Amino acid sequence: MSATERAIELARAAAAAATDKQAQDVVAFDVSDQLVITDVFVVCSGTSQPQIRAIKDAVEEKLLVLGAKPLRREGEREGRWVLLDFSDVVVHVQHAEERAFYALERLWSDCPVVDVKA
Repeated sequence: MSATERAIELARAAAAAATDKQAQDVVAFDVSDQLVITDVFVVCSGTSQPQIRAIKDAVEEKLLVLGAKPLRREGEREGRWVLLDFSDVVVHVQHAEERAFYALERLWSDCPVVDVKA
């Protein structure tokens, strides 16, 4: 099974919102064959806590317009790795240092990449 069209739509919107806030290295993975809890992971990074918060806010605002509300948010206070769970899509906004350390891309490298530039 692959990611739903709705999940891909939300992933593209999240990626666009993150890019608007100068997020770096925005990528998305179709994890639907590996996980039952979500279809797509979007991963991006920022260089400061204020930028990470701005990316988080922009993603939430853009997806809210599409009718998606986050079911869960984690890491907001620390501002170094924010996770936004929209059910179909989970968005990870990481500080560049955390991203290098945790290497989510390596963990999900066997999953198909979702083209979020469309």
